[in-house]
Amino acid sequence: MEIHELVIEMKLLERRLTLYEEKYGVLSEDFYTALMAGKLSAYDEFDETRADFSRWKGIYETWRRRKLSYSEQIGQRELAETLRLQPAY
Repeated sequence: MEIHELVIEMKLLERRLTLYEEKYGVLSEDFYTALMAGKLSAYDEFDETRADFSRWKGIYETWRRRKLSYSEQIGQRELAETLRLQPAY
């Protein structure tokens, strides 16, 4: 995936993450850390929460992969070579 595509996808994912962050009142990074540490198992009995947490986790993991790919690619290039001079839309 090209850098500009990664930026667009990360921004779309961030919009989706924001919905969960606003709904549950915590940032995605903190939610993910607690979930992976098994600290949210009390919520497993609630169907809506379990489904939300599953989707939220998947979106966050996808965002993290895209962010890692972006960081790797941007670190290998000069920023001046990466900037898009023409609007994408």
